[in-house]
Amino acid sequence: MTGTKGGEMTSKAKKPAAARALRARNMTFCTLAGRDGSTLGLKTERGILDVARASRLFRIKGPADIHAVIEGADCAPLVKLAEKALSDKRGKSVLVPESRARFAPAVPRPGKIICVGLNYRQHAQETGNPIPPAPILFNKYNNTLVGHRGTIPLPVKVSSQFDYEVELVLVMGRTARDVPEDKALSYVFGYANGNDFSARDLMRVSSQLMLGKTCDGFAPLGPWVVSADQIADPQNLKIATYVNGERRQNSNTADMIYSCAQIVSYCSRHMTLSPGDIIYTGTPQGVILGYPPEKRVWLKAGDKVVTEVEKCGVLEVTLA
Repeated sequence: MTGTKGGEMTSKAKKPAAARALRARNMTFCTLAGRDGSTLGLKTERGILDVARASRLFRIKGPADIHAVIEGADCAPLVKLAEKALSDKRGKSVLVPESRARFAPAVPRPGKIICVGLNYRQHAQETGNPIPPAPILFNKYNNTLVGHRGTIPLPVKVSSQFDYEVELVLVMGRTARDVPEDKALSYVFGYANGNDFSARDLMRVSSQLMLGKTCDGFAPLGPWVVSADQIADPQNLKIATYVNGERRQNSNTADMIYSCAQIVSYCSRHMTLSPGDIIYTGTPQGVILGYPPEKRVWLKAGDKVVTEVEKCGVLEVTLA
């Protein structure tokens, strides 16, 4: 049987108990884009397993997509498929090199996209804002989602002040309603890298942030969803942004004002969180908005923005 090493499927592991559904542990997922829609991908030591193609080749039915996995599908078939792909000479045909993969948004159909504003101490300071007395929540919609190596079409007819925001993203795995802080992380399926891309001038059109946060492509997400067991402490992850190779943000999730557990608990007191909902947990200092006005050079078409969250991989988008 296959096992996992650092979230990648390997060729040695104990056989799971046949009678029990195997949940996603020590697994790293993605969503692959294809001609006929998106499909589940599983990171292995020799590339990304295309689960749909592997299911057809080896006649083992695996989960259809990451939403099925998040909602509790048995992951034992994924282990079997990975074992086959890594040991069978035909397996090469269903293993996609990461460099050639076409990525869709890591979670393509979230029921909710919740975002937290001003959630890093140094970011609040750089923008001249006080520490919020409670998490500042806003939302995005599914039109904003874009995958790794995707393109953001800048809405230049209505905006000119485009900015990046690297963020740790929580992927909910269980229905959560009024959960206590000390149990909140048990409701999280996994973690991902996200970019809360923003149009600063549109954010100021009214008292609401929505216009500046919900343009097409303004929520890059991926490439991976890392199962929660692989991240023991989400409050100790390095986080960074690069623009055309120049580092702009460099911080740690330890600087969050409200922790991931506090955010989940707080949200769940006001609304039901469902499996597949995602939460962007805020960005650290270093955004363009935080520069003195005379030093702000907003992003433009042709720029390449790379965000990095420790253990969650590197997410790259190009502006057009």
